[in-house]
Amino acid sequence: MPDIASEARPVVAGQLDWVGMGEIEVPISLAGTDGRVVTSGARVNAFVNLKCPEVRGIHMSRLYLHVDKALSSEPLSPCGVRRLLKDFLESHADLSDRAMVQVRFDYMVRRPALMSDNSGWKSYPVTVTGVMDHGQFTLELAFDVAYSSTCPCSAALARQLIQERFQQDFAKTSPLDYDAVLAWLGSEQGICATPHSQRSSAEVRVRLVPSFRDFPIVDLIDRIEGALKTPVQTAVKREDEQAFARLNGQNLMFCEDAARRMQAALDQDERVTDFWVRASHYESLHPHNAVAVATKGVPGGYSAGLEGVAHLRG
Repeated sequence: MPDIASEARPVVAGQLDWVGMGEIEVPISLAGTDGRVVTSGARVNAFVNLKCPEVRGIHMSRLYLHVDKALSSEPLSPCGVRRLLKDFLESHADLSDRAMVQVRFDYMVRRPALMSDNSGWKSYPVTVTGVMDHGQFTLELAFDVAYSSTCPCSAALARQLIQERFQQDFAKTSPLDYDAVLAWLGSEQGICATPHSQRSSAEVRVRLVPSFRDFPIVDLIDRIEGALKTPVQTAVKREDEQAFARLNGQNLMFCEDAARRMQAALDQDERVTDFWVRASHYESLHPHNAVAVATKGVPGGYSAGLEGVAHLRG
């Protein structure tokens, strides 16, 4: 059968940075923290470079078959990603010296309620990216975390209005009645203003030390949620909602605060060689978002320039 990609020459010669297949649909499995195997549907991007300017194209079907075989035979792991990239390059030995694979999926974690005995499932978008560049292997884990943010400025303004209402409702020269003040504090008349809060998003990208058997997905998500303190909840009863309100009141934060919290948390993780974080607060006050970006500051690592500010999903 004719092989045009191998036999024909390109009309215009030139090297290509990446050539391959995007959005390959495959099932994957991952080792869970409790020992069970978690399965998920994934979309995979598989690429190699084309270093020979006179060659028409690569062997795309080989990439697909390697992806299918590798992800069907064992749970996704750093070692498995490395082997897959080596397979890409061995099957394109005369054409390529760089390979990349990217696996995107939703990782489900069951989360307990804050106070009640209930629990529910939370879905975290996760992307695993491996690159083999002239024998150098790098591994990136990216994920999103949804959380709540309450504006410190709005909270201060709300407290000022409550103080002014207190001055109006209670004469300075009259003795205070404990029961009256207590009832006032529990009324809409007394608490006449509230700060604005909004659902917010943390986008996290980390480069991992490539020496772990499994991906520390839940560990790193827990680290980020622990730093932010206000991750969104699943099953919620009134006592859980009240506890969530307390957490928001105790963790007032601008997007700058959120980015610094994540920065400090990841700086302390020895598994992470570099990171990029983006805090986006979808403000209820404005029709636009408040955004802050932070990196580890590694020379030659993640950039905090224009690329770092841009939304890198999709």
